[in-house]
Amino acid sequence: MAGDSVISSLGNCLEEVRDGLPIERALACRLIRCSDDELPELLATARARKERFKPGVITYSPKVFLPLTNLCRDTCGYCIFRRSPGEAGAHTMSPEEVLSVARAGERLGCREALFSLGDKPELAFLEMRATLARLGYKSTLEYLEAMCELVLRETHLLPHANPGLMSAAWVRRLARWSPSLGLMLETTSTALLERGAAHDGAPDKVPAKRLATLEHAGRQGIPFTTGLLVGIGETPEDRVETLFAIRELHRRNGHVQEVIVQNFRAKAGIPMSAHPEPTRGEMLRTVAVARLVLGDMNLQAPPNLTQRYEELIEAGINDWGGISPLTPDYINPEAPWPHLAELERRTRAAGQQLKPRLTVYPEFLASVAERGGLLAEKVLAAADGEGYLRRAA
Repeated sequence: MAGDSVISSLGNCLEEVRDGLPIERALACRLIRCSDDELPELLATARARKERFKPGVITYSPKVFLPLTNLCRDTCGYCIFRRSPGEAGAHTMSPEEVLSVARAGERLGCREALFSLGDKPELAFLEMRATLARLGYKSTLEYLEAMCELVLRETHLLPHANPGLMSAAWVRRLARWSPSLGLMLETTSTALLERGAAHDGAPDKVPAKRLATLEHAGRQGIPFTTGLLVGIGETPEDRVETLFAIRELHRRNGHVQEVIVQNFRAKAGIPMSAHPEPTRGEMLRTVAVARLVLGDMNLQAPPNLTQRYEELIEAGINDWGGISPLTPDYINPEAPWPHLAELERRTRAAGQQLKPRLTVYPEFLASVAERGGLLAEKVLAAADGEGYLRRAA
């Protein structure tokens, strides 16, 4: 009986949410720490809220992963991607490598070229400055810009660039060749910058700097992907604050096309190798609260980082993110992408249709079309009548 009264009380709190109203901080903080008895009610509300937004559909982006350079001036406690010059595995892709991987992905039906790279490595490493000079560029961002243009001109793939911090001028330059841009906010908690914490030694992870990049993109109307990293030392309340910061940016500018809720994975060889991963319950609560805070915004959780990933549908996601038939997840190389047939089977079993999308979501296509030129031409040619990825004839 006591459990029934707890669930009833929660149901009263969520009544207005079911009608489409976003929740406020106090309720979000209560829900993200809800009991196991309350969790089913929270999940049911989040799933219903997702169905009001995009009923019956879960999307994904068929992509190739292009790790343009894994040199980075930041050292984060959870990162296995980053290298220093001379370290085993350190590499900067040549234009020929970029184009070769892009074309191989194109032959397999991919339409997204996801560029991931370290943040401004030339500021820390003479070796990166020498590499850039040999290639004919002054900065990593300038090289990225050229590679986005190369892929856009020479293939049917659409670039999506995640280069770290960007000025307003660099947002404008990259947006000429990339329909959408991305930067994980990760957290608004400055406690993670303290000695020994996840962002100790990472000057580009200062929350205010990352929020400024999101604001630059918003003022220019550039479709932007961001998100939070769960389990790197932040509190549940920190997660709520991060979600509200994203919601406020989108309310001002209407440009946040996608929010990723990504779980930390412990790996050998990282400073946080012994740090506990977020539990299943933590992830379900965080994703569900994200849906209720964000309302009608696209919400993604990567399926390769969760064993029973179909449960994330019950928490309110509407997107699986990029899935590659060719390249691994270089950020989490121990976690292979699910096979597309298995992803479709599990998605269908959860009552949803799996649909491929572009790097830019249907509701943001108009903003890309307004930019004109080759970019708009390529994006519109790749879209079907509903704004999703046009399937091959």
